[in-house]
Amino acid sequence: MPPPLYIVWSMTSKRRQTGFAASLYELLSSMRFAIGLLTILAIASVIGTVLKQNEPYSNYAFEFGSFWFEVYRTLGLFDVYHSGWFLLILVFLVTSTTLCIWRNAPGFIKDMKAFRERATSQSLAAMTHSARIERALPADKVEAYLKAQGFSVRSLQRDDGLMLAAKKGAANRLGYFLAHIAMVVICIGGLIDGNVPLKLAELFGRASAEVRDVPQSQVPEKSRLGDGNLSFRGNVTLPENQSADVVFLNAGNGYFVQELPFIVTLKKFHVDYYTNGMPKRFASDVVVTDKQNGKETTATIEVNHPLTIDGVSIYQASFGDGGSGLEFAAWDLNRPLDKPVTLRGKSMNGQPLVIDGKRYTLEFGDFRPFNVESVADNSAMGVKKNLQGLLADASRVNHDKQVKNLGPSIQFKLRDAQGQALEYMTYMAPIQLEGHSYIVSGVRTQVGGPMSFLRYPLDAEGKLDSFMRLKNALQNPALYGEVARRAAAKAEAGGAIDASLARQFAGSVEWVLARFSQQGFAGLENFLDQKVPEEKRQAVAQTYVKILQGAIIDLQDVARRQAQLEPLPLNENSYRFLLDSLVAYSASRDYGSPLFLQLTGFDEVKASGLQMTRSPGKNVVYLGSLLLVAGILFMFYVRELRLWVLIQPEGNSRMAMASNRKTSDLDRDFDRHRDAIEHL
Repeated sequence: MPPPLYIVWSMTSKRRQTGFAASLYELLSSMRFAIGLLTILAIASVIGTVLKQNEPYSNYAFEFGSFWFEVYRTLGLFDVYHSGWFLLILVFLVTSTTLCIWRNAPGFIKDMKAFRERATSQSLAAMTHSARIERALPADKVEAYLKAQGFSVRSLQRDDGLMLAAKKGAANRLGYFLAHIAMVVICIGGLIDGNVPLKLAELFGRASAEVRDVPQSQVPEKSRLGDGNLSFRGNVTLPENQSADVVFLNAGNGYFVQELPFIVTLKKFHVDYYTNGMPKRFASDVVVTDKQNGKETTATIEVNHPLTIDGVSIYQASFGDGGSGLEFAAWDLNRPLDKPVTLRGKSMNGQPLVIDGKRYTLEFGDFRPFNVESVADNSAMGVKKNLQGLLADASRVNHDKQVKNLGPSIQFKLRDAQGQALEYMTYMAPIQLEGHSYIVSGVRTQVGGPMSFLRYPLDAEGKLDSFMRLKNALQNPALYGEVARRAAAKAEAGGAIDASLARQFAGSVEWVLARFSQQGFAGLENFLDQKVPEEKRQAVAQTYVKILQGAIIDLQDVARRQAQLEPLPLNENSYRFLLDSLVAYSASRDYGSPLFLQLTGFDEVKASGLQMTRSPGKNVVYLGSLLLVAGILFMFYVRELRLWVLIQPEGNSRMAMASNRKTSDLDRDFDRHRDAIEHL
């Protein structure tokens, strides 16, 4: 009678389950599967090395664009070593390698212990290294010789004679075990430092990164990690005499607040520089206070010399500005004759500002006491052949790879009521080029775009007053008539024009001054492109440049006379100053700010960038690395040797030798042992 259907179905189901489990076990414990996982990990590690990890998402979006940013974000490439798929591969690799060890260990151990003393005479004769010894061998002497050579020996009396089976170098097989165990240990260390509990908490909604820019005290508990967190790596920037008991961990487009078991206070930050201004050494004097018992630890942290307390290592990562006091001379570019107003601020902070009834916000960035840059030593500020050359110099500072320390600088943004902002940089110290002094200021009109620099020329007293006086005169149309009449009189006296053209020439001077005053060189260029035939543009441009060069001399004389100052003698230096002023004035039309902030003083406050790391898996990885090195040494430098001597009663003996590596050393060892045994 056939069995009932439910029994047949149950038996079939069990066989399927057993078959699936066996197939899964076969897959996970196979060497090919482990090698495939290792290959994926190797590729991921290369990506993690090439692609800078754990940066704010905004940096990646700007660098790669929206499309590739989304692709890389989806793949988790911005934090490869903590991504879910990377940790999952580590779990599978640990499982696979462990099962591989479990599966092959019995056979390896059995093979390591086995002497193979039951090898037949035929199998010995078939070996590559085998020889007959046609004499009776003393078994005790042969055994003593083999032991003296470092072999372990086992004897077996058989029907065909006495078998002496010897072996040494069995630790070679141990190398395979150590190498595989090392992979498991290293992966476990990676999982520990991968902070799997936090990943699981995020997966199940028990933790989530904070994406708002709020004070850390307002960050909710869901985005805070206790000081018992398994592992973390975060950064904090501390100004001098400030303290911190948390660090911030980047997490995608947000962050976690990691509580520390102590409070770290920066007492003093030291930085030493080379003669060219490059930093040579920087260190932090800190006091670490334990939250539980109040114990204080004083230490100096330097690069490659971290401080470790309560399992947390504090590294010197960077340094910067900690909120320095700043003082400026604020020039009103719409009223250059007004004396500059003293303006005070603090770097890394913002403050409101009202200019001509309009509200602005002044947002100060980093203050830098040293700026090592390539500085131009160019002679491009002489008399120009055309307007395009002047216009190019108005928006560019050329470089000749001369590295110099330009001294202190400050970056800031001027934001209007609509939220639109331009970014500026101003150097405090004048820059010397060909014996002439300039105050350099840069403006960035697009986020991430290059900064365009302009140079304000300084007068013989090292001040901006002369340039500002000339700028005011250029912006005052009431002076154009007198300047034009003086220019026409000079041209007529020099024979360049006759009396009938004096009025027309004066009109041209006024027009050039007005056009230049309103739009700079760009205005003259546009007029030439629109109104003058191409074949005549070069000649007309040269005429305009000559008119402007002559008019600026007269304009300066008029401006100085109104200021009750003596006219300046016209020499090479004064002429260079006037040309530089024209270039600076034209470039300043695109400056975008109604103010020019000239940095005049500062009270530096340094800040130290500290990286706090808890990495318990580090020591586990170190242990795994030691095991891996030991395993490699055993595999490559320990040679397994097996030697058999079959002593037969009739005096017809057989010796054979085998090794896991067939090298020339094996040939020499075989000949040496055969000769020695034959003569025992």
